[in-house]
Amino acid sequence: MHPATARQAADRLDRSPITIRQWARRYKARVLGRAGREVVYDYDDIATIEGCIWRGDPVPLTPGGRDELRAQLARAA
Repeated sequence: MHPATARQAADRLDRSPITIRQWARRYKARVLGRAGREVVYDYDDIATIEGCIWRGDPVPLTPGGRDELRAQLARAA
């Protein structure tokens, strides 16, 4: 797991922090805690959501489902 706030994830993925927060809420992204006033997400989970959206694939509904998808994609690569 790689921790990232919405702002950090947005910078890495070239998206807005608002978009990251919306995805996190919509897909129940894994939350690792807080850094001051900001929520810290599992960056790998957020990046998987972004990848599914970018490819036009359905986004797995749970963090566990997204973990499994990442493992499948890693094995295929």
